[in-house]
Amino acid sequence: MDVRMFGLDNPLISTLHHLMDIPEEMEKAFNAPTRTYVRDAKAMASTPADVKEYPKSYVFIIDMPGLKSGDIKVQVEDDNLLVISGERKREDDKEGKYMRMERRVGKFMRKFSLPENTNTNAISAVCQDGVLTVSVEKLPPPEPKKPKTIEVKVA
Repeated sequence: MDVRMFGLDNPLISTLHHLMDIPEEMEKAFNAPTRTYVRDAKAMASTPADVKEYPKSYVFIIDMPGLKSGDIKVQVEDDNLLVISGERKREDDKEGKYMRMERRVGKFMRKFSLPENTNTNAISAVCQDGVLTVSVEKLPPPEPKKPKTIEVKVA
């Protein structure tokens, strides 16, 4: 529709009309990260972890102060992705009110790609004194293949 038909030949109106005709601008706005993605990214960034390698295992150590074992979920996805997640809830206190709140509450998550030599059937998780320790056993190294001897026949 041409805005000049209605005597609205104003440059501002013309610019607005031009912007409304550009679907690409609208498309860019819809490609913004979703709330879930942003929430998960924040949860992963705020959950620090240490990872140690031992001769027979990998150990993941994450501080989880004030959490009970029921608040923590440890899973293996796609056979090689260790996912540690949960939620730290604010304590309800009917008598007092927060004057300062610096300890983080809300969802937390960490994802770790496991090396190929891990035994995902041998994983243990223990939460003691506010520290979660997840141990993943290593698979034994494959035995070196012995050379195969082929008998040479005389023709």
